[in-house]
Amino acid sequence: MEYVLTTDALCKQYKQFQALSRLSMHVPKGAVYGFVGKNGSGKTTLIRLICGLQKPTSGHFTLYGVPNDAKDIVKSRRRMGAVVETPAIYLDMTAEDNLKQQYRILGLPSFDGIPELLQLAGLENTGRKKAKNFSLGMKQRLGIAVALAGDPDFLVLDEPVNGLDPQGIIEIRELILKLNRERQITVLISSHILDELSKLATHYGFIDSGSILKELSAEELEAACQKRLHLEVSDTKALARVLDSMKVEYKILSDTQADIFAKINISELTFALFQEGCTVTSVQERDESLESYYVSLIGGGSHV
Repeated sequence: MEYVLTTDALCKQYKQFQALSRLSMHVPKGAVYGFVGKNGSGKTTLIRLICGLQKPTSGHFTLYGVPNDAKDIVKSRRRMGAVVETPAIYLDMTAEDNLKQQYRILGLPSFDGIPELLQLAGLENTGRKKAKNFSLGMKQRLGIAVALAGDPDFLVLDEPVNGLDPQGIIEIRELILKLNRERQITVLISSHILDELSKLATHYGFIDSGSILKELSAEELEAACQKRLHLEVSDTKALARVLDSMKVEYKILSDTQADIFAKINISELTFALFQEGCTVTSVQERDESLESYYVSLIGGGSHV
């Protein structure tokens, strides 16, 4: 598999604080890589290192196969666009003028690509309106448009939907999917909003305390997230006796509720419970969420 970004035992120390601890990760070309972790877990530190804003204490990373300490890393970084922490925009400028300024910084020969970028970000009708008067979602989309000015094929977004209203979240999601599917841009998204990531990501890296706990594809995650039957019964003690005899995995949640982690014949179960004097009032099939998977992972649960 071809990787846009790899890291090998990457460490970053700030005096007594270890922000990254031997972090190793792999971002495949063409992926939407969900970089999952709670606030303070090291997500932004990693992004700052690969963008060249800081240097690692030890360890290495590669961009397009180029090591971070090689002279050619500058060329690799030109293939990146990034929005780190907050969008890098000029609030007293219009969207168009912000893009013109970025084109000048990059030394691009003409402004020909600006109308397309404005349209892509849904900002083509903002006219002379200054960025300080934009909604938070519009500012975020302008920040992404600025990051796209150099025509990158790797886009790094740090908490892109943080603080947005539902409509703003949808707009950012649709923009990211469009960039990935239509322009084949590899996207690294750091986030702690797991429900939103699950609608975007093709691959995941779970980080906690500066270390990668696990990397897997969306398909592998789906397989790892256990499907379960949620039952409400009149007596979970009777249910436990029946399930023990059937040798299936289960978890008693209360006197009347339990989860079963196995495929099971409901008719047979109901009849067996009836013989134990127990009635079934409700049966629901449920999937484990990305959030509960992450919680079990950082808690040292059965998924590790």
